[in-house]
Amino acid sequence: MRTQITEMFGLRVYTDRAVFIGNVDDVVLDVDQKKIDALAVGELNPPEIGGEVKGYTGLQIPFRIVKSVGDIVIVRHIPGLFKSPPAKED
Repeated sequence: MRTQITEMFGLRVYTDRAVFIGNVDDVVLDVDQKKIDALAVGELNPPEIGGEVKGYTGLQIPFRIVKSVGDIVIVRHIPGLFKSPPAKED
């Protein structure tokens, strides 16, 4: 499936564990390899992003961890970078 890069702008980014990360602000290209290198994500969801993000307005997510692009972007969950949603109590 082919799509225009500009159609990715503004898409919401989630992990495959349903953690909202932020919105796609830009796409980083590797011109030599003719491929997408990373997604620049802004409007971050700070409580769900692991580590210290003070002073940062965005995050670059390597395109190799992107699992799917459609109405939203789904990326592979990386423990330690993105917090897992709380476990349900039965």
